Amino acid sequence: QVQLVESGGGLVQAGGSLRLSCAASERTFRRYVMGWFRQAPGKEREFVAAISWIGGSTHYADSVKGRFTISRDNAKNTVYLQMNSLKPEDTGVYCCAADDGVVLSSRPTQYDYWGQGTQVTVSS
Repeated sequence: QVQLVESGGGLVQAGGSLRLSCAASERTFRRYVMGWFRQAPGKEREFVAAISWIGGSTHYADSVKGRFTISRDNAKNTVYLQMNSLKPEDTGVYCCAADDGVVLSSRPTQYDYWGQGTQVTVSS
């Protein structure tokens, strides 16, 4: 059982930046594909980004390409999401997720473990 805990959310003005972190309890963290998803009020959960086991491959939603960067530090069992040039439409609860497969999937159903999420609010 992998436990995931997100941190780093908050309130920021449009154009600002935030860095989210997701700490995993599992010592075999390096074996999991990690993803970030977000959900705005009244909307479905939306894929944001994913990263492979050793960080060599990444996958982004079109809406965040060029603004967000996903990375991981397997020695610290942590995955990060650097968010720059934030827009009001980036507002939502951001959750990290772990998948013991090999494909960088954008489908929430592909992921096995989820954190509780951290709130990101971008004001205009």
